[in-house]
Amino acid sequence: MKSREARPTRPDFHLSPYRRCVVSQSEQEVSQTVPLEAWLDKTETLTDEITSFPLRALAATLDRDAPGNAVPPLWHWLYFLPVAPLAQVGADGHPKRGGFLPPVALPRRMWAGGRLTFHAPLRVGETAQRTSTIANIEDKTGRSGRLVFVTVQHRYESAGALCIEEEHDIVYRDAPQPGASAPKPIVAPADNTWSRTLVGDPVMLFRYSALTFNGHRIHYDFPYVTQEEGYPGLVVHGPLIATLLLDLVHRERPDGTVASFAFRAVRPTFGGNAFTLCGKPVGDGRTIELWAKDHDGYLTMQATATLA
Repeated sequence: MKSREARPTRPDFHLSPYRRCVVSQSEQEVSQTVPLEAWLDKTETLTDEITSFPLRALAATLDRDAPGNAVPPLWHWLYFLPVAPLAQVGADGHPKRGGFLPPVALPRRMWAGGRLTFHAPLRVGETAQRTSTIANIEDKTGRSGRLVFVTVQHRYESAGALCIEEEHDIVYRDAPQPGASAPKPIVAPADNTWSRTLVGDPVMLFRYSALTFNGHRIHYDFPYVTQEEGYPGLVVHGPLIATLLLDLVHRERPDGTVASFAFRAVRPTFGGNAFTLCGKPVGDGRTIELWAKDHDGYLTMQATATLA
């Protein structure tokens, strides 16, 4: 698969044991007849009014005070939400493929990571725009089969000024064969300076799904996620863990201003079990190394935040 530019090497994600493929016949036909390169440089623009309720609701979900008029870093994910009609939603709760995102005919999709630069906050009462562009498509083979990486660039603007630049990595992958072994998990570092332990209970996951209009059933439908997808429990949203990692920075450095943030999903975190958010300032203290680990002590997410 040709791409706009070379991208850094990405890990071979392992997300779950065997599951049923939910890619529809029509999606497979589109993917087979239209090359994925046709989606390169495709652009869409969404406009949204920045209202206060989503901020208050997420603050309540994270057990912190509601912010003022400035949208905290990563909380912009509560806005600019595509609204797919119910008739256009697949069996897994995701919108069917082939609209803005390329119709990759692989059964699993996850938010693999991202890189963000924060120039100025979005503010309550403003009307803002997000312009998204398909910047890169990579088709490769990993230890567990075919992988397709799609990178989407987002620009968030308000009153003609650039507020946030974001690169969003999405990975599509094959369902592993029954009996396939999982990659060996990575033990998380133990040299953290900060930590906070939480449990991804069903209410937290349901609230975040609702606030982000995310219908993916792995986050709230226990029978579906265990019987259809083969996971041991509900899956904690990757963006929620990233948001909680930056929330840890806010709690430890309440006067700090985040200038940039990068994160990479390593392994799923499952609801019902404790998971721990960890942080460690390095160098002059403006760079914060962050990571999350599950109840077994295995690394689930790596991130870096830079303070202005």
